[in-house]
Amino acid sequence: MMTRTSDAPAGGVQHIQVGSERDGQRIDNALGTLLKGVPRSLIYRLLRTGQVRVNGKRAKPDTRLNAGDELRLPPLRQSAPTQAAAPDAGQIERLRAAVVHHDKHFLVLDKPAGIASHGGSGISHGAIELLRAAFPGDSIE
Repeated sequence: MMTRTSDAPAGGVQHIQVGSERDGQRIDNALGTLLKGVPRSLIYRLLRTGQVRVNGKRAKPDTRLNAGDELRLPPLRQSAPTQAAAPDAGQIERLRAAVVHHDKHFLVLDKPAGIASHGGSGISHGAIELLRAAFPGDSIE
């Protein structure tokens, strides 16, 4: 794993030493893993403008890392992850009532109209999330 070699203040320049498990990995993929929550478009912009350096030299997205390389990352301001609103208890009960059969192997649902199958694009939760809330001890996949 990549280990930090400097304790920069929040928002400061970071110096990171590459571990052996990242040996041969492309820098764009390594940064995508390391900088969780940072959009790939920002990672590519940082690489394109020369703000990310490997051993003091500008890195391109296809640069391969070697164990022991030192990465220099510019200050990044990351927004705190937002918490999604909890599902409405009425929707949970409505979906629970629509379950036709449920055992340890499968669940049969007569999904009501108006409930999305999956959350996203302005919808905070869908049937999957509602079922997980309705049956908290079960593994709903």
